[in-house]
Amino acid sequence: MPGPTTLLVIAKEPRPGRVKTRLGPAFTPRAAAALAAAALTDTLCAVLAAPARRRVLVLDGAPGPWLPREQPSDGPPFEIVPQVDGGLDERLAAAFACCAGPALVVGMDTPQITPALLAPATDPAAWHGCDAWFGPAADGGFWALGLADPDPELLRGVPMSTLATGAAQRARLTGAGLSVRDLPKLRDVDTPHDVEPVAAEAPGSRFAAELAALTGRVPRVNERKA
Repeated sequence: MPGPTTLLVIAKEPRPGRVKTRLGPAFTPRAAAALAAAALTDTLCAVLAAPARRRVLVLDGAPGPWLPREQPSDGPPFEIVPQVDGGLDERLAAAFACCAGPALVVGMDTPQITPALLAPATDPAAWHGCDAWFGPAADGGFWALGLADPDPELLRGVPMSTLATGAAQRARLTGAGLSVRDLPKLRDVDTPHDVEPVAAEAPGSRFAAELAALTGRVPRVNERKA
């Protein structure tokens, strides 16, 4: 049976020079794009394996070979919708605006996510007594945000890409009187210092394999959070 939650992935087409530019100069634009493509595929596969009412890829760019060919067992594959113009707050707000009923959005920077990590917000009891799910990121942002009743105004005007983004977004939720539950804290892939630790959290991922292919080094395996 499809889950009660719509799963959204907000992403940018992984083209050299357009994605993960902060990985330079440790990684060339082509290598950074290859890592981004692997991370995006890992993320999409995790979402395909999780129960969902709908699965929506909110994309800046065009689909490519990184789009998984696997078909989910509980419904259609990804709907692909274009991102709107504007800042990240406006783009996230627009993503939620296309949803009716509970929805959870994730980005393309956490290839270590699994269906088990998403389960609290996707299982049948996910929204019983809960208005929002919040996944904090180690850099002060957030990697996941879920809303039982998607209201774009809960995101508009929140300052994005700062050390205080996560705190500001969570405060917006609680300030609106919402009951918020937390998902585990994860590390985003933003800088060269993030690459190996994240790959170590997901040793069987495409991201880890791409890193090994690029560098010839296999990251030390960490215990992966479930």
